Amino acid sequence: MSDTLYLQLDTNIQVQHPHIYLQDIAKLACSNAKILNRLRVLPVASLDHMKSGQYVMSAMDLIDMIQKKEPDLSISHIGEPDFILTYRKSSASGTIFRWFKIFFVCLATFFGAAFSIMTFNTDVDVGRLFQQVYFQVTGEISSGFTVLEISYSIGLAIGVLFFFNHFSRLNFSADPTPMQVQMRKYEDDVNATILEDLNRKNLCKNPNEKKAS
Repeated sequence: MSDTLYLQLDTNIQVQHPHIYLQDIAKLACSNAKILNRLRVLPVASLDHMKSGQYVMSAMDLIDMIQKKEPDLSISHIGEPDFILTYRKSSASGTIFRWFKIFFVCLATFFGAAFSIMTFNTDVDVGRLFQQVYFQVTGEISSGFTVLEISYSIGLAIGVLFFFNHFSRLNFSADPTPMQVQMRKYEDDVNATILEDLNRKNLCKNPNEKKAS
């Protein structure tokens, strides 16, 4: 009875060194420890160390490499048929640039949300509404700085915190934040687009395969 190797791959795998081994991009499981250790250090790709970017690979190529190394091994593939290698060089300048992007996104998100809230309040004329409500309830003219404005501002801030479900290290629940959900959807769409573009390019280079399918 031959041993079985279980191979699991994600859609997008990030690496920080150009020489890629099987253990860097795949989760491996095998009852034979010797085979597993040999396959962990199996070279699968050698990238240009000066060029960061995204590279598309096929799980069939990995299976072919493994079978050449271990011809008697049974392979059970779990995961994506095609996957993306994202190579990012680790450097001090890259780290500084990444923090700069995070800071810029935080500023854009903060001021963008503030502008949206202000334009909404101006569009529906919340200030005038509060003045009318305050006059009807108290019979006095609002100064624009009453309990209505104060409670509305506090409630708006609390509502934003609960909506995003994340403030510093405090989480109100274990659910992902709406921002995390949208970013995950965006990441999935980007990965699907990259893989689809590669498949179309391959079909254009090999039109006979398209006719055969």
